[in-house]
Amino acid sequence: MTNRLEEKLRSRSFAVTTELTPPKGIDLTDLYAKAELLKPCVDAVNLTESPRARMAIEPKSVARLLLDRGVEPIVQVTARDRNRIAVQADLLGAAALGIGNFVFMTGDSPKNGDHPDAKPVFDLTTVELLGAARALAGGHDLAGNELKGTPRLFIGATANPGAQDLAKEVDNTRRKIDAGARFLQTQAVFDVAVVERFVAAAGLGDTALLAGIIPLKSAKMAGWLNANVPGIRVPDELIAEMQQAAAAGREEQAGIEIAVRLVRGLQGVCSGVHIMALGWEAHVPRILRESGVR
Repeated sequence: MTNRLEEKLRSRSFAVTTELTPPKGIDLTDLYAKAELLKPCVDAVNLTESPRARMAIEPKSVARLLLDRGVEPIVQVTARDRNRIAVQADLLGAAALGIGNFVFMTGDSPKNGDHPDAKPVFDLTTVELLGAARALAGGHDLAGNELKGTPRLFIGATANPGAQDLAKEVDNTRRKIDAGARFLQTQAVFDVAVVERFVAAAGLGDTALLAGIIPLKSAKMAGWLNANVPGIRVPDELIAEMQQAAAAGREEQAGIEIAVRLVRGLQGVCSGVHIMALGWEAHVPRILRESGVR
């Protein structure tokens, strides 16, 4: 099966990914509608795995259903809920279903989710998850046992260009690349210079970097991100711009304009963008159109 995301990144074309959160339940009507809206303008869609440790339908089944609808999925895989046996089994199962894109991350602690008494697993680190996937793609499991049929996996991880300790983040990123990450999706950035500094420091080589974009809905949202999400820093001038727009009754328009400027500025700096719309999926086509990406 053709992996469009891999081909796009290999060709060094500017790629666009986004993400959707599968629901708590089996009614996928809303998710299908958003995926259909995004399909013409994005290269692949992340499907989150119970984000913030809030239980939801598992993503590889949803990924298969999106493939049937012509949408290329990326399955998020966390270390939180499964040991190395279950993770490897799930990766093989997903590959057998035709799913080829995966992004690995640690995952949020269950104590902060909707099942706080759940037992956290964290058997493997993110680097070890990548190593497990690379082993499977090489024809054997983590214990060295040969597979009957080798999966084709295009594997990625996350990065945080805005981390307070840049040297530590660069070191962590290098370990992910050495473990097999072929692409990196970042925490949201609001300053192109932050991405430029990270790219220069990290020495990414052939590993593609997709810079995270969160369209700002309000100045209040910008302040909340600064206060609550490590590694995100919305510059004061952008907050002031949002406040002035709010006073003029055009806060939503200003948030879209900032996202457009960021996407424009990132072209030539990194391999693409990863847009986390957070309910603003309807604005993604416009952001990409006005930024000249689509």
